[in-house]
Amino acid sequence: MTVTAAQETVLRDVMDRWEAAVDAHEPEEVAALFREDAVFQGLHPYSVGRQGVAEYYASQPAGLGAVYEVLETRALADDVLLGYLGVDFTFTDRPDLHVTLSVVLTREAGQWSLAHYQVTRLD
Repeated sequence: MTVTAAQETVLRDVMDRWEAAVDAHEPEEVAALFREDAVFQGLHPYSVGRQGVAEYYASQPAGLGAVYEVLETRALADDVLLGYLGVDFTFTDRPDLHVTLSVVLTREAGQWSLAHYQVTRLD
């Protein structure tokens, strides 16, 4: 399947809301972007479900920010999108952290949400 502008817009819409919630230190808002059964892998052990996402982001330091860029997008099926992103996490008290992020979004009942989130640190 080829990527259309509409598909990239879907990815950017979800990730813009993710970025805004991370920047505002709103872990419950971040978690609301994920499916109930989402597989989440930050830089700590993985979790499944929104509660693990909320706990992960609640443990992050105040002032954490995120800036992403879309590197690749693929439509895996009609209601499934893959996004590969570069993300710079910024901190108030230490150097920025650059990671790559793979996400899978799924659409159910017209709503797009994150089903999978995998951070990789390439050092």
